[in-house]
Amino acid sequence: MEKGKNLIHQERGKTMLQKIEKGLFTLVISSAVLLLNSPFVLAAEALPAGGESYTKVLFAVGAMIAAGFAIGVGAVGAGLGIGTAASGACSAVGRNPGVQGKIMMTMLVGMAMAESIAIYALVVSLVLLYANPFMKYFLVG
Repeated sequence: MEKGKNLIHQERGKTMLQKIEKGLFTLVISSAVLLLNSPFVLAAEALPAGGESYTKVLFAVGAMIAAGFAIGVGAVGAGLGIGTAASGACSAVGRNPGVQGKIMMTMLVGMAMAESIAIYALVVSLVLLYANPFMKYFLVG
């Protein structure tokens, strides 16, 4: 009788997990479609009045996508670095609680270094959006 109950709970767990995976997949795909299509809408103001060239729009869209990709990758890298540092510090303090002060100081310095990657990615994305060095070649009007 006990095995039958466990089997039912396992099946419910698998069904719930499948529903969560399906929902997360739908959320990720919807977000990707929204984020990839929004630069086209936002770059419409870069079109010339006569509509003679799409170079400005394509350049603006490319810059927006590149800026989003830069900050996204930088944030993921920083998050992974900070998580790894915190995980290592927690396990080190768990093994040897007497050196907690030294471990915490080293962890905070490591986290600051990992966070600097996200700040550099933010700077790169802002340069791509507002001070792009290639703008003079594509947006000559």
